Amino acid sequence: MKTKRIFLYVFMIFSCFACEKFLEEEPRALISPETFLSSATEAEAFRTGYYAILKNNSIYGQVGLDVFYDNGADIIEPNRQAGFFEPMGNYSLTEASADVSTQKMSVSDTWKDLYRVILNTNILINRIADNEAILQEARTDFIADARFVRALCYWHITNLWGDAPYYTEILTLEEISSLGRTDEAIIIEGVLEDLEFAQANLKDSYTGDDAGRASKWAAALIEAKILMQQQKWQEGLDKCLEIINQSPHSLLPTYAEVFDPNNEYNAEIIWSLDFAKDIIGQFELGVQDADGNLPNFARDSNGNWRPSMFNPRLRDEPQNAEDLEPLKDALAANGESFNGTGLQIASKDFAEKFPMNDLRRPLNVNDMYEGIQLNHTYMPKFMNLNLATSPRFNHSDNRLVFRMADVHLMAAECENERPGGNPDAAFEYIRPIRERAFATVAEAEEILGLTQQQFREAIYDERKWELAGEAWRRYDLIRWGILFDVVEDLEYRFWTPAANIEPWHVKLPIPLQEVINNPALLESDPTNNGYRSGN
Repeated sequence: MKTKRIFLYVFMIFSCFACEKFLEEEPRALISPETFLSSATEAEAFRTGYYAILKNNSIYGQVGLDVFYDNGADIIEPNRQAGFFEPMGNYSLTEASADVSTQKMSVSDTWKDLYRVILNTNILINRIADNEAILQEARTDFIADARFVRALCYWHITNLWGDAPYYTEILTLEEISSLGRTDEAIIIEGVLEDLEFAQANLKDSYTGDDAGRASKWAAALIEAKILMQQQKWQEGLDKCLEIINQSPHSLLPTYAEVFDPNNEYNAEIIWSLDFAKDIIGQFELGVQDADGNLPNFARDSNGNWRPSMFNPRLRDEPQNAEDLEPLKDALAANGESFNGTGLQIASKDFAEKFPMNDLRRPLNVNDMYEGIQLNHTYMPKFMNLNLATSPRFNHSDNRLVFRMADVHLMAAECENERPGGNPDAAFEYIRPIRERAFATVAEAEEILGLTQQQFREAIYDERKWELAGEAWRRYDLIRWGILFDVVEDLEYRFWTPAANIEPWHVKLPIPLQEVINNPALLESDPTNNGYRSGN
């Protein structure tokens, strides 16, 4: 998928179905999917198109979903005041600020793009189901992929907003724009059905041009997450063990190997979205919509923006002015550049608490470069300073989504929480993670012999250290019911989240313009997840 060339018609249809005001378009102005999706080639182009939307800055590009899953927790913060990050990190978000977009990042952009993907997956599923011009095997693969991606998007929507509009058929734009909110539990039932179909029909892995596609094991991981959300611990454990024992994935010997940009499809990675340097949205350059603009899904980036958010800015560094020239010399000697933004750095709280004897610490907490003291504390595991192959906002680095260490941590949690569970048995699922994280077995085994509550709290920390910055932390804290306990003791450099957080901050508000355009969104909840009434 990194180098695939896509025909002009895919731009034409996605510029319609992915445009910012797609609910305002006249249906007759859209290219007809009935005639478009008539062959396997066109279906493949369509699939590549909705993967491109997933890579938008508002979802998996830049730090789209990271803002909602990591900011406002105890791992990540920006190195300066930053408009877009403040509402989430400082818990000052409102319906109105949810509409404010910077570099295609806002609550509104994420809402719209998730539903754009859903719209397109529904079209693909429905239009090719009975199309005998496409071989049955290929049709099943297209549908399984689309159902996985649809499930992924609805799962994110329920995590972020709870009850939300839900549809799986082809609706007119008028019908879509008048949908009310469906109960979250009903949406999750549909998500699980899609995930089961995906697991039954997707492959164990994909290679070559399909390397960035999700496999059956990505679907299995999301199902395990949902079972854990539902506190179905034994079923969650069974699903985790299915992944551990049957998938082609395994833990790597060292933590650093997982994040090697030269080995992006390593055995621990269950799913990562592929990016390529110098390719806008993975489509050919220069294709414009009717207004002379690049389609939103295409113009968002040359390659991957996300490493730039973790990379330092030279103007911020180093700590001492006399070290500036030596820093420049050291970077030049390595063929590197501090050409990022520094808007995702290790938080003060995280850096202070990360165990000093943990071998994962240098990849997550680092304030030195070639012996030069820096102003800020960065997370090197997501950095790529190579000037030739990874320039600012144009990185070829994949976007890691799911990996095997998470599954082992999930299995340990399920074993500890299930009826009759055993904390020491739970430890064995994370023994290899702990043993690669410490120099001695004795250090790794420090969390053996704990009570259920003690091991539960150890998992709170273990997930924090192992998965730092991988867009799980707020999700976990909310799932555990301890977000407020953590935030009340949180100290940021610029913001005061402990003073601002309220009970309704576990969900996002539906953006103001959305509820103005569609009042039905408030029928089941006039408070808009609490943001409208403050309770």
